[in-house]
Amino acid sequence: MTPEQTGFDPVTLWTVIAGLAAGSFALRFVFIGLVGDRPMPDWLLRHLRYTAVAILPALVTPLVVWPKATGGALDLPRLLAALVTVGVGLVTKNVLAAIFAGAATLYGLLYLL
Repeated sequence: MTPEQTGFDPVTLWTVIAGLAAGSFALRFVFIGLVGDRPMPDWLLRHLRYTAVAILPALVTPLVVWPKATGGALDLPRLLAALVTVGVGLVTKNVLAAIFAGAATLYGLLYLL
């Protein structure tokens, strides 16, 4: 592809790639190179414990509230599937059961409606 087709000239493209590479390296180096051999404070470890729990809702929430499939309009099947997923997760304390219940609800409602 030519620069006219992509909308980027090669200098801009490689500048962005080099900047992202440097930023990615710097972010990893801070944790591995500078802090890697030191014990972390208890307050930081306590907060880092919840990072993994926050990732899944952060990825799913935009897909429920502003789904691309409906042009950004709130959709009843996706909303009900999210509520079923949360309810099953709270009752069973089982992530896989919650995911499968939510998926079954979503696909069932999309089929019916």
